[in-house]
Amino acid sequence: MSTRTAVEPEPGGTAPEPKRRVTSLEVLCVVLVVALLAQGRLVDWLDVPAIQTGATIFVAVCVQALPFLVLGVLISGAIAAFVPASVLNRLLPKRESIAVPVAGVAGVALPTCECAAVPVARRLMQQGVPTSVALAFLLAAPAVNPVVLVATNVAFPNNPGMVAARLVGSLATAVVMGWLWARFGKAEWIIERALRRLPEPDGRSRWRLFFETSRADLVDAGGFLVLGGLTAAVLNVVIPRSWVDTLGEQVVVGVLVMAALAVVLALCSEADAFVAASISGMPLLPKLVFLVVGPAIDVKLFALQAGTFGRAFAIRFGPATLVVAMACAVLSGLIFLGGA
Repeated sequence: MSTRTAVEPEPGGTAPEPKRRVTSLEVLCVVLVVALLAQGRLVDWLDVPAIQTGATIFVAVCVQALPFLVLGVLISGAIAAFVPASVLNRLLPKRESIAVPVAGVAGVALPTCECAAVPVARRLMQQGVPTSVALAFLLAAPAVNPVVLVATNVAFPNNPGMVAARLVGSLATAVVMGWLWARFGKAEWIIERALRRLPEPDGRSRWRLFFETSRADLVDAGGFLVLGGLTAAVLNVVIPRSWVDTLGEQVVVGVLVMAALAVVLALCSEADAFVAASISGMPLLPKLVFLVVGPAIDVKLFALQAGTFGRAFAIRFGPATLVVAMACAVLSGLIFLGGA
């Protein structure tokens, strides 16, 4: 039996040369060189108000979300390296139907953006936490934490019911979606690497696992954050502002418009209350829908979910979340705001 490897030369021949791969660093260098050589023309092409507005929105979305994304991947890495799966299993109720609302309430303890919640939710799944429980946490953490509720109170000082309405509407969205996934969700809708169980590290390799996991999650999620920010910037430029002002004169139409606007703008949950409060002439109920829908599903979050859990998951979970979030927001508004 021959023991030659694939790279050993045959008698009288030469070893095959390894294939040359083009790396991202080389692509970046080529782009930078082209940009330097064509600097004059690029300035003329980009000196357009619409492009400048889109660029500003793109940078704002990414700058807003990046610190929270970094926080999320650090928490994700810490869970993978330092939290044994047995601890999580002991802390959560055994019955999945009860564990889902417990996970939703646990989101109060983590002041983070929706970008940060995505890698944390994936790590919880890999640690053996039921998918429905991890998804409930993913939806609750960005919307019911103290930072967001305080910001909402500051943005709406004359409407204290807005804080309670947002809390109940967002928490209900997380719990309902968790229960729906527990009943109708299928594991094959989520890509295999998002559910792959990680081996328990020993004491010497925990810090190495922490840094490697955090780095991998940051690179993985960061690319989809850029894609989502770019989509938000383009849609913000394409949709005329006058349309929003005109359609917002009616409550029913305003609810639909503000839900669509929340998906398009892709704001960070810590800042969206101030944007909603600044839209003059819009009733409180559509503004509440904006605040509940935004942290649950937007173009940036959809891109992150597609990259983390797979497109089959995102195209099912995203639209369902939008419908549930709108319904929960309207019901919560009718209770706490009187439908105003």
